[in-house]
Amino acid sequence: MNIVETIANELNIKNYQVEKTIELIDGGNTIPFIARYRKEVTGGLSDEVLRDLDERLKYLRNLEERKEEVKTSIENQGKLTDEIVNNLETAKTLAEVEDIYRPYKQKKKTRATVAKAKGLEPLAQIIKEQKETKPLEEIAKKFLNDEVKTEEEAIQGAKDILAEEFSDNADFRKQIKKMYYREGTISTKNIKKENPTYSMYNEYTEKISTIPSHRILAINRGEKEEFLKVSIDKPVEKIIGYIAKKVIKNPKYEEILLDTIEDSFKRLIEPSLDREIRADLTEKADKQAIEVFGKNAKQLLLGAPLKGLTVLGFDPAYRTGCKLAVIDETGKVLDTGVIYPTEPQNDIEGAEKELIKLIVKDNIQMIAIGNGTASRESEIFVANTLKKVKETLNKNVYYTIVSEAGASVYSASKLATEEYPDLNVSLRGAISIARRLQDPLAEFVKIDPKAIGIGQYQHDVDQKKLSESLTGVVEDAVNTVGVDVNTATASLLSYVSGINKTIAKNIVKYRDENGKLKERKELLKVPKLGNVAYEQCAGFIRVPGGKNPLEITAVHPESYEVTEKLLNKIGYKKEELLEKDKLEKIKSELSKVKIKELSKELDIGEMTLEDIIKELSKPGRDPREDMPKPILRSDVLKFEDLKEGMVLTGTVRNITDFGAFVDIGVKHDGLVHISELSDKFVKKPSDIVSIGDIVKVKVIGIDNDRQKVKLSMKNVE
Repeated sequence: MNIVETIANELNIKNYQVEKTIELIDGGNTIPFIARYRKEVTGGLSDEVLRDLDERLKYLRNLEERKEEVKTSIENQGKLTDEIVNNLETAKTLAEVEDIYRPYKQKKKTRATVAKAKGLEPLAQIIKEQKETKPLEEIAKKFLNDEVKTEEEAIQGAKDILAEEFSDNADFRKQIKKMYYREGTISTKNIKKENPTYSMYNEYTEKISTIPSHRILAINRGEKEEFLKVSIDKPVEKIIGYIAKKVIKNPKYEEILLDTIEDSFKRLIEPSLDREIRADLTEKADKQAIEVFGKNAKQLLLGAPLKGLTVLGFDPAYRTGCKLAVIDETGKVLDTGVIYPTEPQNDIEGAEKELIKLIVKDNIQMIAIGNGTASRESEIFVANTLKKVKETLNKNVYYTIVSEAGASVYSASKLATEEYPDLNVSLRGAISIARRLQDPLAEFVKIDPKAIGIGQYQHDVDQKKLSESLTGVVEDAVNTVGVDVNTATASLLSYVSGINKTIAKNIVKYRDENGKLKERKELLKVPKLGNVAYEQCAGFIRVPGGKNPLEITAVHPESYEVTEKLLNKIGYKKEELLEKDKLEKIKSELSKVKIKELSKELDIGEMTLEDIIKELSKPGRDPREDMPKPILRSDVLKFEDLKEGMVLTGTVRNITDFGAFVDIGVKHDGLVHISELSDKFVKKPSDIVSIGDIVKVKVIGIDNDRQKVKLSMKNVE
């Protein structure tokens, strides 16, 4: 197999792009580094395409390795033929390779191995060839011995050998699998109908070829929880007819071979292929769910930060009280507390007094309320209190709802203990909620990405693949934004290209011992951070207030010289990037640059030059500033206030294969089904909306009993 050609065709890119990228990956370069600083080499491949390429490269190399192992094993048995070699070379998946290897695998004790041990393989061969004209019972007599007492026993043993041989036939399995996909259906029965969660699967059937991924995962979960019984229906007669056509050549042997084929299918092929088809469907569903989860997580991580505000984090609860934490614009904790405005205490008066006291004392401008248990009651309490603050103190304070997914995981983590050794576990959650509003990225990187809870069925998919995918997503997000080396935590630094957890801790330690870093190359003094790691990480590190103004941008040190030449060419120095009036003039001059001509003159790639110009036009600017800001509220909407036809503004909180969940300010997020996202056909909800998007929606259905709202984004004025 030509790996380069295969990947190029699959990803619809050119062969040279794959070849050069593989060289870079094999050279130890990270995906974020390749995506940002080796565009000329890869032809400008994005980080998403590069990660897909990397994943396929690993799979195909693993596939080639397995082919060699199988070939060697069959060769050692003295059974390797040109046909097997050719079949292995053309196999495109590990499943195909395993099917080719199946007849030659060392088997555990089976009916066929027992029959072979009794010397019945030649009899099986006679039946398979169908050339003997004598009655079979007469032929079978020759095979009687101490272990084979009767002709019937001999014939049955031969049939067992053939049944296994048919079941191991790679061509048969390939064609039968196609029949499963073409005509097979997956059926479910709800064996505990009192559970409404799986009510749609009470008596449910759908074609294997069209069943969507989210339904596969729902069925898998229902089966695991023992609510559903799942079966695969397939065209059995057609399958048996297909094998019979391939096997039966002599009418005299038809009855015995047909019986053998039916046994082979029912006892060996069907259970095995049922498992294989279910595994294939699950793998496909896992891949799609992980993809959705990754996109959602990236959008959440790249949410717009609300900088320069004093924020109160409000972690709602019932019995144990609502935890409060006030943090200033730098993230420093100013105050903490616990109030009890919710059941069972219902101390609204006392809670109100405490909240107003903190608002006045710390000059709180914003309240971030976690969206978990008791969030709704807490929101009503906060909204009412803020009205009083406006009426009595003439002070405008707003609140917003923040995802608290993973806050409890963080609160009890070793990292949280190191950050706040003197604070109660429950108060750490409130701090995390407040900080998520100020800087979502810096806070979410402290949590295992799987605990963020954005997606569908994240606990049901392949956890290793999910973890790998999400680590890549976090890396891409962190490196897209860049990291201030003098304020970043070790958690944040560990996701920077080329920096592992050990080096990240060493950077923080170096900073603590030597004070703020003044320039990027000072990183080379950090233990274990050598030249290779420096090359990978330098461009993603920011040094505000340092010696070199270029170090608040993503311009890589390898391009400093050419960047200064560019600035000199338009009549400016790098120091003038920090002067507001000069910056506008620099931007104006840079916009007139002719990329093609100048790239030749400066001996630099066009794409790299374009990136440098972008960075010089917005030095120190956070790319997340373009993202939608959170909706700020001062009053609350009750579920009872909702009416069909009402148009509301909401925030997209989650995206699945079947639609998007939008927070419109009532207790539960409303669902915009995929069919209601647009007037045009929508293949994937993520093509239309992203996590954090602010959208206008119309209420099209209200379920009072289940407190559910159906929403539409079609024809919303």
